[in-house]
Amino acid sequence: MRHARAGTHILPERGSKRARPAEGATKRVGKRSTLLAFGVLGVAAVVGLLIGFVAANQAPKEAIARGIQLMPVRTEDGRQEVPFALVAPNATDVSVLGDFNLWEPTALSDPDGDGVWRTSMFLPPGRYEYAFVIDGRWWGQDPLADECVRSFGEYSSVRYVGGGDGA
Repeated sequence: MRHARAGTHILPERGSKRARPAEGATKRVGKRSTLLAFGVLGVAAVVGLLIGFVAANQAPKEAIARGIQLMPVRTEDGRQEVPFALVAPNATDVSVLGDFNLWEPTALSDPDGDGVWRTSMFLPPGRYEYAFVIDGRWWGQDPLADECVRSFGEYSSVRYVGGGDGA
C-alpha cells in the first residue's frame, strides 16, 4: 500500500477491489451538480421575487377592499380621520372611549361578520388616550396603538394624531 498525504486519495494496491480515501479527503463535485445547484438557487430567487412583487401589489388592493385607509384623510380645518379597529371574533358589543369623546363609548361595527370591529373619527392633531370595551370589559392594550400607559391601575392606549403632542 502506498502512503499519501492528508487530503489525497490512496490508490488501491494491485488486486484490491476497493480504494479508501485518506482522512480529510473530499469528494469532487462534477460540473452537472454545480450547474444544477445554481439552477435551483436561480429558480428559487425568481420565485421569491415574484411572490414579493405579487404580495406588494395585492396588499393595498385588499386593504382598500376591506375599507382600511392607507393614507390619512384630512379635513380643511386640520382634523384627520383616525381609524380604530379591533379583532374580537367572539364579541357581541365593542366600543371605543377616550379623551377625544370625553370617555363616553363610541360603538364599533362588524358589518361583514369577520370579527374585525371598526370605526373612525375625525380628530385634530394631538395625543389621545383611549381604550376599548368588549362586552362590558375594559381592553386598554390596543396592538395598533402608538404606546400603552398604565394609570389608575388599568392600561390605556395612546394614539398620536398629526404629530401632535397634546390634545
